[in-house]
Amino acid sequence: MRALRRCAGVLVAVLLLGGPAGPAYAERTDVATRADGSARPLVGRVVVLDPGHQLGNHNFPRKINRLVPAGGFKKACNTTGTATNGGYPEATFAWRVTRLVQARLERLGAKVLLTRSANRQDRWGPCIDVRGRAGNQVAADLKISVHGDGSYAAGAHGFHVIAPADRRPWTHDICRSSRRLALDTRAALRARGVPVANYVAGGDGLDLRSDLGTLNLSDVPTVMVELGNMRDRRDAHRMTTAAGRATYARALTAATRRYLR
Repeated sequence: MRALRRCAGVLVAVLLLGGPAGPAYAERTDVATRADGSARPLVGRVVVLDPGHQLGNHNFPRKINRLVPAGGFKKACNTTGTATNGGYPEATFAWRVTRLVQARLERLGAKVLLTRSANRQDRWGPCIDVRGRAGNQVAADLKISVHGDGSYAAGAHGFHVIAPADRRPWTHDICRSSRRLALDTRAALRARGVPVANYVAGGDGLDLRSDLGTLNLSDVPTVMVELGNMRDRRDAHRMTTAAGRATYARALTAATRRYLR
């Protein structure tokens, strides 16, 4: 919380990469209903989900190591991501959780855009600059980037949510709204019993960073969530089981609903 208070300024179908701007989703309907009478409260909302990395990144070192814009500086296009000690890849974890969230949000009426369309060994990317700009052209309501951490610190476990620092001209306009999305995400994960990270400065599960192109290049409210430490036995169990991934998906869906209410 102390870190987020420093943000005093104005603090996630397949994405059309580099294509023309999509339709203007200007119409907002508070509550719509299906034919069976069930509520669809997110009709008219547009959410971007960014499943971190890509399963085949390690097969394309020259492509993922090239430098791309990251918000006033350059960084590598992407990385291979981490894995559990048993070899379960972060890319696969992020993909499966993201697809669960997508299904839940679409049932609620939202239009959901993903930054990648598959989780395959013969694919790479997209780069962080593409991920960062995801949703800008269609004026998405928010973007959530889904990841798992890979800390080797003794006993390191739990989730943390990363929001963009206040950097003019890059993130000043989304600083405050991203902070609110981060708080809603933290609250939703806590409510479902996911432990807060014990290895991130501050100990409150929240972090501000200015070095992430995925956040810096966004013009819509955005957060990156490290849902757990894949090197921790307990976190790894939650991440590699269907029940555990469903817990994460319910939390991220709840966070999105709370933010958009």
